[in-house]
Amino acid sequence: MPYIHLTTFIEAPRERVFDLSRSVDLHKSSMKHHEEQVVNGVMTGLMNINDDVTWKAKHLFKERTLKIKITQMQRPEFFCDEQLNGDFLSLKHEHYFKTIENGTIMIDQFRYELKKNFIMKLVNRVYLEKYMRRLLEERNAVIKTAAEGNQWKQFLS
Repeated sequence: MPYIHLTTFIEAPRERVFDLSRSVDLHKSSMKHHEEQVVNGVMTGLMNINDDVTWKAKHLFKERTLKIKITQMQRPEFFCDEQLNGDFLSLKHEHYFKTIENGTIMIDQFRYELKKNFIMKLVNRVYLEKYMRRLLEERNAVIKTAAEGNQWKQFLS
């Protein structure tokens, strides 16, 4: 099962970073270039435990839908979202938030499973894992910029 681990330092309080990370509006903003939009579930605001959202976007040359649900949450330390429907056999994204002296360490642990055949293993090794890592890094950069500046207010008001 492919695994992506990212650590991002953000010079902002943990509660702010936690809330921005579960903001539907910030997520839409971070994925504008993929024409990502909500088609069902939580349409705006902050997601909470047991909330689900269905996204539609262009990824890898095709329009795709992904339905995820917040399956675990312990504010402001941790939450987990998991795929209910989508292209993966499974997808689990764990988000951790650690307070440090001058801000917050945000940790992503992202696991997904593909169909078990040679072609999918090759696609993952050559392209998909790098693509997924880049998407997560782009999202984290938007969270960082919003949290460290004044943009966070528009996503949490």
